[in-house]
Amino acid sequence: MRAKDEFGPEYVLEVFDAKTGMQGVLVIDNTARGAGKGGMRMVPDVTTEEVMGLARAMTWKNALADIPFGGAKAGIKFDPKSPQKEAAIRAFADKVKVFIPHFYIAGPDMNTTEKEMGQFANQIGDMRATTGKPASMGGLPHELGSTGYGVALCIKTAVEFQGKKLNGMTVAIEGFGNVGTFAMKFLSEWGAKVVAVSDSKGVIYDTDGLNYDALMKTKAETGTVTAHGKGKVLPAADLFKLPVDILIPGARPNVITDANVNDVKAKIVAEAANIPMTYEVEKKLMKRGILVLPDFLANAGGVISSYCETMGWDEKKMFATVTEKITNNTKLVMQRAKDHDTRAAALAIAKERVIEGMKRKGWRK
Repeated sequence: MRAKDEFGPEYVLEVFDAKTGMQGVLVIDNTARGAGKGGMRMVPDVTTEEVMGLARAMTWKNALADIPFGGAKAGIKFDPKSPQKEAAIRAFADKVKVFIPHFYIAGPDMNTTEKEMGQFANQIGDMRATTGKPASMGGLPHELGSTGYGVALCIKTAVEFQGKKLNGMTVAIEGFGNVGTFAMKFLSEWGAKVVAVSDSKGVIYDTDGLNYDALMKTKAETGTVTAHGKGKVLPAADLFKLPVDILIPGARPNVITDANVNDVKAKIVAEAANIPMTYEVEKKLMKRGILVLPDFLANAGGVISSYCETMGWDEKKMFATVTEKITNNTKLVMQRAKDHDTRAAALAIAKERVIEGMKRKGWRK
């Protein structure tokens, strides 16, 4: 099992429900800055160790985002395609109820959406149990695009910090789901030229630039961006080799590895996905003068939106808060980064904020 340290975890709870066969784990890593906040995923092979690692990542992410949440994560070991899915969600809610909402607040994650968040909150009997709920339950659904907007804004802020302009810069985006689509929408509106987008079927590449509305129409009608008439279709792996200014890995983990790191030609890599590469691989990019915007900086729009939901704020105030936090934190990381090591700078800022919270609570001197 993952080692414990001065930061946590505070609680590791493993649960089982005999009726559904549901097994689950809740890890509350650190609550120095507030209730532990992190997604609730449902996958058949989730492990306690994996959830512990994800909970720690949320401690740093929420601290760097500068929102009053600690870090936590929940994993339900269950087939998400099972007709018993709702029963498993409700059973898990019953088992962890004692921790909610003062120690844990859930959110959507792998195979859980606003629908499951609604079921979870209903079962707990407290709307504060989760964020990402349906709008009818006072939620600010992630479908509003806060994460993709945050990724685009992080890039824009970093580019302007370097004294450059986003206008005319070329972009390649891996993944055309919720995050990728909104990142493309806002980057295009701000003058960048998105030339390549991928999904599970492959890459569509057009050096003249891809039109956002037209590509959304293609995806909706055919289920894949590769059916877009305009442009060239390439294998998915080729996206990372394209001669673009900005590369956005936004789908799967560990897509940039030792095997293809030297193929990356982009000047900026913005991590919209969680852990699209290891720190060792990031350092190889940084050594070549490539700016890496780490995942827990670039994709924090979603957790900032979650905070806004707990405050009862509307969509307008949520976007204003995401704008303020992402802009300030990106500038802070850029200022602090030594030898271009943005991850080390971001982690140092997050740790300082958590330690400050621990001191306030009298947990350390």
